[in-house]
Amino acid sequence: MSCEKGVQPKKVEKKEAPESESINVNLNNKTMGSSLVMQSLPAFKMDAFNAKTGHFTEVSSEDYKGKWLVVCFYPADFTFVCPTEIAAMNAKYDEFKALNTEILAVSVDTKFSHKRFVETEPLLKGLKLMMGSDSTHEVSRSFGILMEDEGQALRGRFLFNPDGVCVAQEVQAPSVGRNVNEFLRQVKAWQLATETGVVCPAGWEPGKRTLPVNTDAEQMTGRVGDYITLEEIIGK
Repeated sequence: MSCEKGVQPKKVEKKEAPESESINVNLNNKTMGSSLVMQSLPAFKMDAFNAKTGHFTEVSSEDYKGKWLVVCFYPADFTFVCPTEIAAMNAKYDEFKALNTEILAVSVDTKFSHKRFVETEPLLKGLKLMMGSDSTHEVSRSFGILMEDEGQALRGRFLFNPDGVCVAQEVQAPSVGRNVNEFLRQVKAWQLATETGVVCPAGWEPGKRTLPVNTDAEQMTGRVGDYITLEEIIGK
């Protein structure tokens, strides 16, 4: 399993699209390590397990039109770091929902595996997330994070705005889990920036100072330190 291995470099081979498919392949010809930031949500449809209802269903990119969306890939069910990440996302589920943000967890496991995983792993008791089954590997590949040799996805987490544009992406090798609090902070920052036109400095959290480049761009150029201090940026 990928979670048991150290981080090893991957050889990425560039694949040429067939001549008949050479048009409009910007989202369908992605290789591992490419970025989706500022690109559109790849179209997808796959089986899923709705942990909140306990029923199987189907999810597609069409379901999330006009919504903020987090797509969170993880390598596999019945591994070690993965349930800790899923449980952490679930613990913050209500906070994401309060921000009108949907969460879709995805791995290459079948919907049946997802169901069994949720039923047997103690950390996943009370899980509310939708769990997509990328059993064909097509979704992971379209997001550019499929480890072809292992047949699993990297730890890829993507945030899409209501226009379906990716504004944030975090990808890690399998051995280390991600921080849900940091990602939740990013969602809040992106929503504020989108709604108001301000920009958020490093480490911004609700209640902290933003940078009003939408009104004072010329005055701020080269003088950001007149608006905010390092202590404000890194302080708690």
